[in-house]
Amino acid sequence: MSIHPAAPGWSAEATLVSPGKLRQVESAIETSIRGKNEAVRMALVCLLARGHLLIEDVPGVGKTTLAQSLARSVDGSFHRLQFTSDMLPSDVLGVTVYNAHSGQFDFKSGPIFTNFLLADEINRTTPKTQSALLEAMNEQQISVDGKALSLPDPFMVIATQNPAEHHGTYPLPESQLDRFLMRLRIGYPDTASEREIIRQPDARHGETTPRVLSREDLLELREMVKQVAVDDALVDYMLAIVERTRAHEGLSLGVSPRGSQAFYRAVQAFAMVQGRNFAVPDDVKLLAPKVFGHRVVASARQTLVSRRGASSAAAGERIIEEILAEVAVPL
Repeated sequence: MSIHPAAPGWSAEATLVSPGKLRQVESAIETSIRGKNEAVRMALVCLLARGHLLIEDVPGVGKTTLAQSLARSVDGSFHRLQFTSDMLPSDVLGVTVYNAHSGQFDFKSGPIFTNFLLADEINRTTPKTQSALLEAMNEQQISVDGKALSLPDPFMVIATQNPAEHHGTYPLPESQLDRFLMRLRIGYPDTASEREIIRQPDARHGETTPRVLSREDLLELREMVKQVAVDDALVDYMLAIVERTRAHEGLSLGVSPRGSQAFYRAVQAFAMVQGRNFAVPDDVKLLAPKVFGHRVVASARQTLVSRRGASSAAAGERIIEEILAEVAVPL
């Protein structure tokens, strides 16, 4: 069975034009974060798939730089919010204040009313404040005083977090993690890349990323992602992986239907970033650990123990890799 169909509604001209624009975005981001091509490409996939991005790693490896660069490559509004333990939900959403002149209460919008919200060190704030993002990330709106207020389009949360075993962190609950399309780790740079970094110690890379896409460009590209063809055999392959997570003895929590939808969009977006208007099995195999790793919960006896303590996230990703090796790949 062939799984290389042409996508209806997407002309050959469009197939040639859009990848060039996407390469420009990648190049713009890579001027700010060196030697991390895969992380940059995955962040772009998340942007095109209408998802939210969680970047997790140790301090100082460029999490905030990647988040800033991704947001600033698009000509939209941008707010950076540093999460702390004393932050309140109103610091994110906004607050209603009394107007003495009009005798009425006015709503003062918070930083969440933006196209791109950089939630820096999101796991350093309390669960109460973390929960202020749940409705916004799922429905692109917030509720204040019984009223639903729409957020700008596009709207994307790019969050960074330190590993959960670090001091002063509050682990994100499963409901919060499930709203992030993808979790990325950056890792330490190679020697050549770090040499370039230390030769420019005063450069504020994330804030100097050039604008490449307008908001209209981004919305158009997101519509093009929907036209990427995914064969029924490939959909069955994706669902087989999802079903296996729900029945695996090493997992206490499998992938939700929200996760399945996110996976489908990510596969389409990755195919387009690769310059194709159709998805292939290798797209699924590459993306599954990044999209599912933070959504599954490993059972206690399956959790990997590192020098710093128990790492359920690492155990979950390992099991996803095992599942990929077990499920038959369509031809």
